[in-house]
Amino acid sequence: MIVYPNAKINIGLNVLEKQADGYHKLSSVFYPVNELCDMLEILPAKHFSFSSSGIAIPGDSNICIKAFELLKADFEIENVTMHLHKQIPIGAGLGGGSADGAFALKALNELFKLELSIIELENYALQLGADCPFFIENSPKYITGIGEKMMNINLDSSPFKLKFIFPELHISTTEAYEGVIPNWSETNLLDLVKQPIENWKSIVKNDFEISAFEKYPKLKKMKEKLYADGAIYASMTGSGSVLYGVFT
Repeated sequence: MIVYPNAKINIGLNVLEKQADGYHKLSSVFYPVNELCDMLEILPAKHFSFSSSGIAIPGDSNICIKAFELLKADFEIENVTMHLHKQIPIGAGLGGGSADGAFALKALNELFKLELSIIELENYALQLGADCPFFIENSPKYITGIGEKMMNINLDSSPFKLKFIFPELHISTTEAYEGVIPNWSETNLLDLVKQPIENWKSIVKNDFEISAFEKYPKLKKMKEKLYADGAIYASMTGSGSVLYGVFT
């Protein structure tokens, strides 16, 4: 079985509060981007194995392995061989790792006919990471809490074209959060994104841009270039570093 974990972009990202457990309360809109994807192959096997190609993945383990181990602990499923071809940049704010984990869960659910519901898959996905549950349904969502509270929204980008800028820059989650100051917004992001997209430039903000642009001025220049090229809205996605522009 081969699946194609896709990226996502954040349309607005407000860091509201830091909790006692170290997690942050957020509000954001997650939007799936099918133009950017990884490739994940999963096949039944006598012995478990995992391999990867494409962009080098740091660390000794991988979220796809963790996804398998989660289900293996609760169900009598066979071993598998997994191969992940990584194309979504790492540390870019595109959610590639989270997508890999969520798609692994969905593929294993289908491969072994576990008949897990959407809610059950989302609960497993949350054990992998705060952004992972989004990729189970993989449709536009208004996100709150630490990323686990999701609400469907009607948002269609098909009349527009997305253009990406991929800086050769990895911003870790730890680095990003060290530079952001939590602040409860006076306006509801959900209300803001319901306005015409032409209004977003002045009202829909990514809080991580403040510290990221100060530390890496070239990111700010890249955003300015997107607007100079005719974007009606431009933003850094997630905690960085990829930027995108929305064009007619």
